[in-house]
Amino acid sequence: MSADVLAALRAAVGTGQVLTHEDLTADLSAWERDWRGRAHGRALAVVRPGRTEEVAAVVRACAAGGVSLVPQGGNTGLVVGSVPDGSGSQVVLSLSRMNRVRSLDAANLTVTVEAGCVLQQLQQAAEQASLLFPLSLAAEGSCTIGGNLATNAGGTQVLRYGNARDLCLGLEVVTAQGEVWQGLSGLRKDNTGYDLRDLFIGSEGTLGVITAATLKLYPRPAARLTAWAAVPSLDAAVQLLGLAHQHLGAGLTGFEVMGQFALELVARHMPQLRVPFWQSAPYGVLLENSDSESETHARLRFEGLLEAALMQGCVTDAVVAESLSQAQQLWHIRESIPLAQAQEGLNIKHDISIPVSRIPAFCAETDALLQREIPGVRLVNFGHLGDGNLHYNVQAPAEADGSAFLQTEEERVNKLVFDAVAKYDGSISAEHGVGSLKAGKLPLYKDLVALGLMRAIKQALDPRNTMNPGRVLTP
Repeated sequence: MSADVLAALRAAVGTGQVLTHEDLTADLSAWERDWRGRAHGRALAVVRPGRTEEVAAVVRACAAGGVSLVPQGGNTGLVVGSVPDGSGSQVVLSLSRMNRVRSLDAANLTVTVEAGCVLQQLQQAAEQASLLFPLSLAAEGSCTIGGNLATNAGGTQVLRYGNARDLCLGLEVVTAQGEVWQGLSGLRKDNTGYDLRDLFIGSEGTLGVITAATLKLYPRPAARLTAWAAVPSLDAAVQLLGLAHQHLGAGLTGFEVMGQFALELVARHMPQLRVPFWQSAPYGVLLENSDSESETHARLRFEGLLEAALMQGCVTDAVVAESLSQAQQLWHIRESIPLAQAQEGLNIKHDISIPVSRIPAFCAETDALLQREIPGVRLVNFGHLGDGNLHYNVQAPAEADGSAFLQTEEERVNKLVFDAVAKYDGSISAEHGVGSLKAGKLPLYKDLVALGLMRAIKQALDPRNTMNPGRVLTP
């Protein structure tokens, strides 16, 4: 059966685009291992189609042969959702060759790209047209639009522009039966039935394969300014956020919070980066103000905000970047936290969302709980406070072995954190998705009616369970 499927795949995309372990010159490890090193599977084959019709033929061949498919974009996911299991029976469907910008409609403020288009490539195409595509992630140099949509990626500008879902107007999708849905609409209004687009966005490849998308573009702001503020507490950070909404309105495009220990790790492992105020303040906040008028107007509004915050005591010190280079340095500090944490040792990561108003209480209670249960545990808390998304990570005690800490404590830590998230009406996955890493946890924290509806949709669209089995929904 495997030989028949491989023959059909080679007929569909060409022999050179079907990689197997039988070919001793082919190294499949880049497709078989997730980038965090949490999982290393074994694929029957890695298939690299170049056109939508080839994707459809690959899906039909796998469905006919009873072989499951694992769609993969840039393989930058954090929840083990795009690598094969260890059975050697799954086909990895890599969209990397489908990377074109098909068209850009400046008057309609839309762009249509293929799923394998790297996010940074799309950002540059928009910039060349004097427009903005606002999705911005730390992995933007390697993540792809198909993966961004399949996981409903977030990033640093969700506060103003929304998640990937909010930036998408239409999709082209290959269904689990190998049919092609042509839904690449550039319309902002289309009330003609169920919104199929929203079914596939965030489905993590479990319902079909996104092959192209039509996305929103925006006018480029006349000015973009960045500020770093030292704040005495998370309550003060939430107060500052409220002031920022009042003073900047829609101009507030970024609001990141970083705990003192997270910034200490950057200062320790990357001494070439000058981290502002980290030794004197429990938290740092990174704010971005995009202005449609001028840099002078933007700076006046920013300075008015910071003056009000200093007077009210929710900011103890602040600096506004004087140049693009300084702004990039401040953002580089924020984006370096995950790397600094990795250099410190293995850790337990959480991507959670909590109503903004309840974040201070959640952190106070959960910090105390973890430190009581595991003396010496260190908390690396940072994230997108503006939209309620925290990367609430747990580092082993300073003298502990990180690998042993993960083995012995990960399940207990996850339960403590996820139970607290549920208590505060939050979500155990804010922007990273569910994948296989959290699929077993979903039934414990998701509404049972919602789970039943999700299973019904999966059964209706993919009755043979061809598409990325074991991800999002457990058997």
